[in-house]
Amino acid sequence: MPSDQDAASRLPSLLAQLTTRWPENRIEPSLARIAAVVDLLGDPQRTYPVIHVTGTNGKTSTARMIEALLRALGLRTGLFTSPHLLDPRERICFDGQPISAGRFLRTWDDISPFIELVDKRSVADGGIPLSFFEVMTALAFAAFADAPVDVAIVEVGMGGAWDATNVADGMVAVVTPIDIDHVEYLGETVAMIALEKAGIIKADAFVVLAQQELAAAEVLLARSLEMAATVAREGLEFGVLTRGVAVGGQVLTLKGLRAEYEDVFLPLFGEHQGTNAAVAVAAVEAFIGGGNEELDIDIVREGFALVSSPGRLEIVRRNPTVILDAAHNPHGARALATAIADSFDFAQLFAIVGVMNDKDAAGILTALEPVVDRVIVTESTSGRAMPGAALTAIASSIFGADRVWTEPELLAAVDRAFALAEESGEFGGVGVLVTGSVALVGDAKRLYSAR
Repeated sequence: MPSDQDAASRLPSLLAQLTTRWPENRIEPSLARIAAVVDLLGDPQRTYPVIHVTGTNGKTSTARMIEALLRALGLRTGLFTSPHLLDPRERICFDGQPISAGRFLRTWDDISPFIELVDKRSVADGGIPLSFFEVMTALAFAAFADAPVDVAIVEVGMGGAWDATNVADGMVAVVTPIDIDHVEYLGETVAMIALEKAGIIKADAFVVLAQQELAAAEVLLARSLEMAATVAREGLEFGVLTRGVAVGGQVLTLKGLRAEYEDVFLPLFGEHQGTNAAVAVAAVEAFIGGGNEELDIDIVREGFALVSSPGRLEIVRRNPTVILDAAHNPHGARALATAIADSFDFAQLFAIVGVMNDKDAAGILTALEPVVDRVIVTESTSGRAMPGAALTAIASSIFGADRVWTEPELLAAVDRAFALAEESGEFGGVGVLVTGSVALVGDAKRLYSAR
């Protein structure tokens, strides 16, 4: 394994090199390139069991909860999520911790000749080199096999059927709520999107379904029947029985596939996170004993106590309270608004909002309007960020011009929010919410880490 010094010197240039590949928002739907790589590597993704997670919102939080529960059970876990907030190594975790620089580099050294070979073949055939996400997926699968892990929890990047992660066959397939997003690739209706996401359901798998719109549920159940998969549905086979807001999170009673789990503290805010917790319990029960074994209540409590979900209603400052949330579509924004109303009691809430150019900005802002008093429009450092003038026009049409300010830079937007809080005379009672895109939340985490 490369030394720490070698890793520190090589890693920045490697990450810079990887980010020159096609980004995640640019897709050529195909499994050919990633399948060729893992074939050359000896199919590392088949050397350990996989829990595969898809959906529109809640994928990352649910995957993190599943991982924490399995870790509490004493298993060595691998976790692959996306996107990252600060460092691409966040995407590949062992036992809850990001992959080390040394292991990342060693894995890259192992697989890079095969990446290069497939790149050359693909280009020669008129195709493209592997994308950034495809390379990161190959890195994760190879690193998990090398460790080795007892189980890998793998979050889909986009869709399901042709997502790079789908070269793995999940013995448990988890589908969080499906809504409209990425219409240019997944389709314009919930049913079309569900059809893409249903692609992760493989023969004889155990399928855990969060509550879905009827159109999505019909597609998912049809695919499950076709694959002779066992199905567990939220609201029928499992779910949240009781939920109470608590300091620092919530206390749940969860109905699993085999038992009820009482007085479970989850250190995350929002009803949607309670739902994610119920899905996670069902997924772990399905993995451990096909849904026929009860989990130890102390292990369930221990596992959920370990859970964190950076960038999801994450508090990074008090007085005033600054919250980061990566909601980037209307469905996520509605869940965020409900969670704010449910879990916080601000005298006023100011939202710093930056949205990607290809997202439904009007839908996001409309969802937030009932709980937000004032909006400060800004832009993330991403090249895909919606220009401030365009977003300001949308925000003004929803909130009214007198409730909207524009600050192109995030630091200036934060300063503006604090100034407005001081002017209100309720500085300590004001909340500041940074939301609208993963990129903006990443910028905010970087800002507060520096401070």
